[in-house]
Amino acid sequence: MKLNKIRSALYKSARILGDVNAAKNGTIGKRIARRAVGKATGKLMGKLFK
Repeated sequence: MKLNKIRSALYKSARILGDVNAAKNGTIGKRIARRAVGKATGKLMGKLFK
């Protein structure tokens, strides 16, 4: 297995564990909002430094 596949699997599992933890703590709404803001910021930064 290549290193990129391992890294991708680890990040996916971390994201799922974060979702489970947020659901357990009752903060899933905040997590979804922050993820959306982070995704939009990442796209914007990508366009700026392209």
